[in-house]
Amino acid sequence: MNINNMCGINGFNFKDEALINKMVRATRHRGPDDSGVFCDENISLGHNRLAIIDLSPAGHQPMLSRDKRYAIVFNGELYNFQEIRKDLEKKGRKFVSRSDTEVILAAFIEYGPECLQKFNGIFAFAIWDKAKQELFAARDQFGVKPFFYFWDNQRFIFSSEIKGILEHKIEKNINQNALNCYFCLLYTLGPDTIWQNISKLLPGHYLVLNKTGLNLKKYWSIQLGQAISDREEAKARIKELLRASVKRQMIADVEVGMFLSGGLDSTIVLGLMKELTEKKIKTFSVGFAVSADQDEKFNQDAILAKRTSAFYGTEHHEIYLNEQDMIANLENMVSAMDELVYSPTQVANLLLARLAKQKVKVVLGGDGGDELFGGYTRYYYYNLIEKWRRLPRIFRNNIGMKNLFALARKSDMYGRLNMDDFSAFWSFMAQKEDLLTRIIRPEINDLAGAQNYVKNKSGLETFGPGLPLSEKMMQADMRTWLVEYSLARTDKITMAAGLEERVPILDIDLAQMAVNIPTKYKINSRNQGKLILKEAMREYIPDFIYNKQKTGWFVPMAKWLRAGLKDTAYDILSDSYNQGRTSQYLDLAEARKILDDHVSGRKYALNTIWSVINFQVWFRRFY
Repeated sequence: MNINNMCGINGFNFKDEALINKMVRATRHRGPDDSGVFCDENISLGHNRLAIIDLSPAGHQPMLSRDKRYAIVFNGELYNFQEIRKDLEKKGRKFVSRSDTEVILAAFIEYGPECLQKFNGIFAFAIWDKAKQELFAARDQFGVKPFFYFWDNQRFIFSSEIKGILEHKIEKNINQNALNCYFCLLYTLGPDTIWQNISKLLPGHYLVLNKTGLNLKKYWSIQLGQAISDREEAKARIKELLRASVKRQMIADVEVGMFLSGGLDSTIVLGLMKELTEKKIKTFSVGFAVSADQDEKFNQDAILAKRTSAFYGTEHHEIYLNEQDMIANLENMVSAMDELVYSPTQVANLLLARLAKQKVKVVLGGDGGDELFGGYTRYYYYNLIEKWRRLPRIFRNNIGMKNLFALARKSDMYGRLNMDDFSAFWSFMAQKEDLLTRIIRPEINDLAGAQNYVKNKSGLETFGPGLPLSEKMMQADMRTWLVEYSLARTDKITMAAGLEERVPILDIDLAQMAVNIPTKYKINSRNQGKLILKEAMREYIPDFIYNKQKTGWFVPMAKWLRAGLKDTAYDILSDSYNQGRTSQYLDLAEARKILDDHVSGRKYALNTIWSVINFQVWFRRFY
């Protein structure tokens, strides 16, 4: 068996061997074990390989079909390729390797685009049909693996990372809508990127490029069906599907480790791993060098991860970071992301990935559990809003009720209770608008436009009118926050370290079932989420995790900005840092005033400050 696993893919619709090799070198970190190119009339394809299963040359890419008509480059893994292969063999298909890449190619030759309906995995791939002079490319259902492309109606260029596309001579113009979106949400929304003419292939979509042009089509989306009314049935199905997913994703000829936090999701996955293997599992966590009185606040995850490691008897590895680690690796992190995505955890994620890479080539993570099972606190509030809306309007709009909320110092919550769907979404997800107005230049600052832009891309308007608000928001998060913020970080940061991260909770069968579990089984009236997941997987959760209230992962960036990171922050926010070239977008003098207020303690502004710092470093690296 040969699964090529996490790699880098590149290509374009003309022949240039030197240029495709430049793209392959730009994405080499994604697959340091092997690389290859294929060039023919009207096509150049390149591949970087991170070998996980069967390290032999059998999985070398680009891979050609036996008749040399088709060529494929593939990034990811197809979990059910063995079942698909058996079906294809019954139809007379012959195989010369044990590779899932060859199965994908054979399935496409047999079924065409319909092959995607059979695939369960994480993938981005492109297939060239020499006879038709046609390129077919697809991205997995949740967008775990990235696919970027440039198209100017003549040149089509694609890559796993934008930096691969930037090896070409293309005009670099910033997409103003995406820039406003970034400062509001801290990420950009597909199919747009920060660059005009560079796009993301959306999750669950494929494209076809031929002489008629470029055509895009959706092939998959989560289907809402009959709500699962039997709680015990739902619990049994969750356990069955999640166990099967973890089992599939532990397949490797190298060690599989675990990113272990103090949270529920990674603990459940570790418990299943422990049940499924006799090997001692390597686990990895990250903490921060802070004073003893701050340890509980900033290192709760690391402390609980260590306890969970002891509970399951893993070989635990941890790293503790300080301000100097942040300073030394900030530019590396921004270069690794190469999109405009900001999270205060990204440098810590990068250093954790490097630590894990020293011990293993594959790790499992807990992405997706919150979005599927209602884990974030905001879903509890969305649920309150839904219940509030059922009250008579005269009661909801009563001045006495408004004053009651004011007395309880909950005026902001009263405002949210009376919002429409999108306004509620925006109130929880967007950054402070007063600070953004001060920083973004008036000629490009369009917060109303940014709201409409995000509204159109969130998909909220397409959901059924009878769907509870909390369920709408979970699906909106899967289309926005999960893919563009969480999974983008998961892929880029781990691949920068040459490490593969798999996400077993985001199994398509489990997800399809989870969206049809009623909100009342996921969230209770005491602000506790993921109830049905906790109940289903109770045997894998130690009491100290099961009884813990969900908390965020706190990074001491705000504190460090007032101390060891302060000088670096002022330097990056200076007009000279980019020789004044970002002044057309940002008022850096105002940004420095906001930093002054933060440093002095007058006004907390971490996300606003660090989003500008991230943009400044990104601009210098890529513009």
